[in-house]
Amino acid sequence: MNKCCNPDHPHCTYWVVPGESTCAGGHAQTAPESDGSSFGLLNTMRNARTGPPSAPAASGYSAPARVYPQLHISGFDPRAAGGRQSLKMELRGMPQDCAPSLSICLRSELIPHGALQQQFIRSVHGDWRPVFVEFSSRGKEHGQYQIHAEIVSKDDSAQRQWECTFVILVPRVDASLNEIHRTFLSTHKNVRVMADDAAIARVSAQGGNTMDIDVTARNAGIAHLDLGAPPGKVDVGYSTIAWDEDLIEIEQPRSGPSHPHPTLAASFINAAPENGACRHIRLFAMEEVAFGRFELADPEADVLLHHFSADGPDCAGLTRRLSGRHAVIRRTRNGFEIEDVSRYGLLLDGVWPGKNKPVPLRTGMKIEMSASIKGIVLLEVSAVMPHGVILHRIDEGARAECFVLLAADTHPGYPLARHNALPKAATLPLFMHHQGGFWHIDQLTGKETALAPTPKQEKLSRIPAHTRFASDPYPEHWIVRSGAAHSPAAA
Repeated sequence: MNKCCNPDHPHCTYWVVPGESTCAGGHAQTAPESDGSSFGLLNTMRNARTGPPSAPAASGYSAPARVYPQLHISGFDPRAAGGRQSLKMELRGMPQDCAPSLSICLRSELIPHGALQQQFIRSVHGDWRPVFVEFSSRGKEHGQYQIHAEIVSKDDSAQRQWECTFVILVPRVDASLNEIHRTFLSTHKNVRVMADDAAIARVSAQGGNTMDIDVTARNAGIAHLDLGAPPGKVDVGYSTIAWDEDLIEIEQPRSGPSHPHPTLAASFINAAPENGACRHIRLFAMEEVAFGRFELADPEADVLLHHFSADGPDCAGLTRRLSGRHAVIRRTRNGFEIEDVSRYGLLLDGVWPGKNKPVPLRTGMKIEMSASIKGIVLLEVSAVMPHGVILHRIDEGARAECFVLLAADTHPGYPLARHNALPKAATLPLFMHHQGGFWHIDQLTGKETALAPTPKQEKLSRIPAHTRFASDPYPEHWIVRSGAAHSPAAA
């Protein structure tokens, strides 16, 4: 917004919308140049970016303006500090050759479990269906919080990835509405008019342009705002903030997966466990992991369980009271959940949740299989991480095995987002599944090491001596899986 710049009327107090040829008093305006202020420079850059392309230079060469796809974010209300909010996210300017379904992964301390994944779906008209992201600032210190967005397009020919990072401002809980408006809302105005010391400010905004106007009158100043839009309407909003974030495309490696030993299931074997350590750490990387009865031939589950007595594993007897597919743990947008799909039932903290009724997992939850006979298999959720779940046995098999369930091809970021973990899970190494295989993450330095059957595993942090890596979750057994494996029917 500029003052009237007609040299014949130097005392005119009308403000002129950029692009208007006359002010409200009918005085002709000259084309203003940038005044050198930050606001003028921003306007110049914005007009140069959104305006028509400039004519080629005299040399015949003109560098094309770089246009980025954008993530439009709306619905943010800083007045809702300490409560739950929903952000609406929309894609704009995405390339036409990207996949019709894009996954977006968000990481932030404000998001439950530290991470969230959703899908953008392209309509038949070419636009993208918006997604809504919930977050909460309850119990958070006031200040700035980053939200990192990663958008991935996958198809049969190639993979493309875009990223951006934006900041959410969480005000003090005791901040007044006036302070919040002055500190947060007014900073997003692109037109700002102030009348001070008995000055008079008149703003005439005719329809045709989209503006966000902030008019302030102080010290006996007078401000007059005329919103006249004869051909249409005027939309006035006060509560929320919307903005655009440029999406930067990340160059992808042209070669295939860089992991030297790709696999979806593996294990660590400790030949001489000490201080209560487990002999086997079984790793699984799947969006849905099935737990069921141990079978040597064509097992129906991924995690194979058997009853442990004081004498060791009992592959017969009470193990037969487990279904071939007893329970399923899957990843959802809000974390991880467990579902009973068995014939014999499942107890969660001593309560049967009902068959085919998913229940969110939480740290410390006890899982008992089955509901009819006590003590067959008893597990405890020892950690719920943004990218996985850790389960420990708390029966006679506690020294034999524990289970680490990870989201496939998901990088948790470093440092890992805060999460609750029991001491026995906090002492385990930090793993992830990325680029088709398992990786070890040093929690002090963030160094990532690809896991493969090599004798150098003992040099990794929190990997005890006499430990080796195997690309089979059950290397101590000869398990035969044919095409009939993973049948959904419960035995």
